[in-house]
Amino acid sequence: MKQSCELVTWQRFYALARRLAQRIDDSGFRPDLIVAIARGGYMPARILSDFLGQTNMASFRIEHYRSAQKQAAALVRYPLAADIGGRKVLLVDDVSDSGDTFEAALEHLHERGEPAQLKTAVLHHKLVSRYRPDYYACKVIKWRWIIYPWAVAEDLRGFIQAMRPVPVGSEEVSRRLFAEHGIRVAPRLLADVMGMGN
Repeated sequence: MKQSCELVTWQRFYALARRLAQRIDDSGFRPDLIVAIARGGYMPARILSDFLGQTNMASFRIEHYRSAQKQAAALVRYPLAADIGGRKVLLVDDVSDSGDTFEAALEHLHERGEPAQLKTAVLHHKLVSRYRPDYYACKVIKWRWIIYPWAVAEDLRGFIQAMRPVPVGSEEVSRRLFAEHGIRVAPRLLADVMGMGN
């Protein structure tokens, strides 16, 4: 199955996170709690915490994707422990794709108290999403699957396992990742992905 992808490097991620932090700061919004949607929101939330000087962080997990495969519904797996009543909350994820995750996340947050203010932020906002976050670093006009550096092994492993016929050797895997997904993967990274976690 052909699926267009973008492979984000750590350097690119940091630049996007910095841009996102600058946009939040320029808006004048000063959260007193940053909440990460796990797992994709962990890294962006941590960098925003650093740039914005806000060390109060919490998280909860929503499952919606396994690798690049969408599940039937976005489900809260590990609920938020923090009370958000009366607080200025910044809810962070890596991407707004369909909008399902944010819909489930916002419903869950309102079960944890009524915030004084609630804003949302992502690195990438896809225009196909039903939900438009308050802040984003990059607008994605033409849909593609975004592979973040903290999920690269999981995503690539999912693509490789779905290949039919089953590829023989790393050279064929590399060739097909480019042909089917438009991404070039460094040989060392590919060796790690094929060698670990299987």
